[in-house]
Amino acid sequence: MTHFDRLGLPRRFSLDPLALEREYLARSRAVHPDYHQLASSAEQAASVELSAAVNEAYTTLKDPFKRAEYLLQLEGGPSASELKDMPAEFLEEMLDLRMEIAGLTPDSPEAQTMEKQLRDRRDQMLSEVGRLLESLTPENRTARLADARRRLNATKYVQNLIRDLRAL
Repeated sequence: MTHFDRLGLPRRFSLDPLALEREYLARSRAVHPDYHQLASSAEQAASVELSAAVNEAYTTLKDPFKRAEYLLQLEGGPSASELKDMPAEFLEEMLDLRMEIAGLTPDSPEAQTMEKQLRDRRDQMLSEVGRLLESLTPENRTARLADARRRLNATKYVQNLIRDLRAL
């Protein structure tokens, strides 16, 4: 059973956050161990396992990056370790941004502006990954999965820059 199945949601990148929350809360309530305290020990154990599975599904699907990684895995796409190539220009840009971040002061207007720009860029990159994953056909599957992996790898670089900015 996939995380999507577990929460009764369609298997796609674009999810309605309110539907995700609603389904999580309903399923969480139904399987939560507190509601099965009078059940047999086997039923209590099953409740603990199901509750953990529902929590894991929610944690994965609510985060767009984790959701994209999960979908890529479900579709049989390459892992980050299987497809590592990144354009040299992109890597140089990331290095330049990292050096720029090192020169910023916490809570400065420049740091805030850069964080917003990086968050916007990350969100756009994740949207592109989502479009690739939602437009798979037998003819384009291999190429689109590889492209989605490359874009996810690049997104990870941007996420790390955001993390570094917040750690100033």
